[in-house]
Amino acid sequence: MSNIITIPCGQIQGTECQWPGVTAYKGIRYATAGRWEYPVEVTKWDGVYDASAYGNCSFQPRAFYDEETVVEKYFYYNEFRKGATYTYSEDCLFLNVWVPEGATPDSKLPVLFYIHGGGYTGGCGHEKHFDGPVWASKGVIAVTCNYRLGPMGFMCLPELAERDGHTGNYGLYDQMTAMQWVQHNIAAFGGDPANVTVMGQSAGAMSTMQHCISPKTQGLFNKAVMSSGGGAHKLMDSTQTYEDRYEFWKQVMADMGVSSLDEMLNAEPEKIFVSWQKLKKANPKYGMVASPCIDGELLTKSPLTALNEGDVKEIPYMLGATSQDMMPFFIFPMAKDFCDKQKAPAYCWFFDRQLPGDENGAWHSSDLWYWFGTLKNGWRPYEQKDYDLSNAMSDYLCNFVKTGNPNGEGLVEWKPAKAGQKEVIRLGEGDIRMDKVSKAKLLWTTITNKNVGE
Repeated sequence: MSNIITIPCGQIQGTECQWPGVTAYKGIRYATAGRWEYPVEVTKWDGVYDASAYGNCSFQPRAFYDEETVVEKYFYYNEFRKGATYTYSEDCLFLNVWVPEGATPDSKLPVLFYIHGGGYTGGCGHEKHFDGPVWASKGVIAVTCNYRLGPMGFMCLPELAERDGHTGNYGLYDQMTAMQWVQHNIAAFGGDPANVTVMGQSAGAMSTMQHCISPKTQGLFNKAVMSSGGGAHKLMDSTQTYEDRYEFWKQVMADMGVSSLDEMLNAEPEKIFVSWQKLKKANPKYGMVASPCIDGELLTKSPLTALNEGDVKEIPYMLGATSQDMMPFFIFPMAKDFCDKQKAPAYCWFFDRQLPGDENGAWHSSDLWYWFGTLKNGWRPYEQKDYDLSNAMSDYLCNFVKTGNPNGEGLVEWKPAKAGQKEVIRLGEGDIRMDKVSKAKLLWTTITNKNVGE
């Protein structure tokens, strides 16, 4: 079977994946960029591009130590990466596409573009829970991408601003460039560039939120999904500009013993990561210094300011959180508040499936196994109810991607959010249903790590 197709960039050959009738195109180089340079979209290549293997991940802290031996890192390693191999590099601007076999430019299939989380400092687009989304088997083209992380993705230096007119947000520009690549190439895979949904979880949800308020991303997507990080809240909002970050990054240079941009451009990546981690740990105010900032170009205001001013893309949304999420007593209300304030339909969820295999409940990121339909990639003793829940959740998601409405035949009706309506859809323990989630029980969940069931 030949999986060679021709797209605007040139010929490309995919490979089979675990879903019958789906072709995967892995490790597609969507852009190039030197260190702390803004990405340049790839528009042409020679020969047949071999898209049978995933590309490099961005350098990140775990590139420089054995993750299996670090106790505080073991949970997520065991959950999402154990047994898999990842390569790390500054050459990391790759994306992956999953397509139903037989799709042609006339198919005009909806597209779901996913941005991974990891605190802007870790992760990639092909960890085990992302490896083969079920969406393509349900008529939706899936795309995941890698982008630059940590100091490689969010360094801010005056020398860089003098050179380029602004600095910072390199990782966000990577994401935007990947979306632009999709606009220019996805039709050849059978996708509809006019029907693209962007989705992210945690820092990926926060990234999605940034794209929903950015003046530069207009026309790149027409729906958005945000899990455990969507919306805006004063405790997570930042009005810092790139100039506000100079002090910290100059400290990093001093700690490294370098004094010029040229020296930084040629420094060993591990040396940069070591100084960045040491200094941000020494001062709590720098905990999120490797993250988006207002640059006057991609970002002109903070998410909270944009939400309060009504300056958010008027498109359909899906937002939610998990019952044992990070600080669910404001992560979930933040999502609900965002949905309540939208003019277009916005659908809010609360995921509370207590995952089998341990007593950690519905922890931060646990819902991803279900949205992606990749339970079989994990170690947990999933039950039939988990597979049924995943099938329903992925149906809701794919319906939303197709039409802007998650509802469909055989699914419990999911009512859009509105001010004064306390019910959201409950996904997990018990039957799927519209139900209330009280702030008091969210706080109890945070304190006790117990289920927040009514």
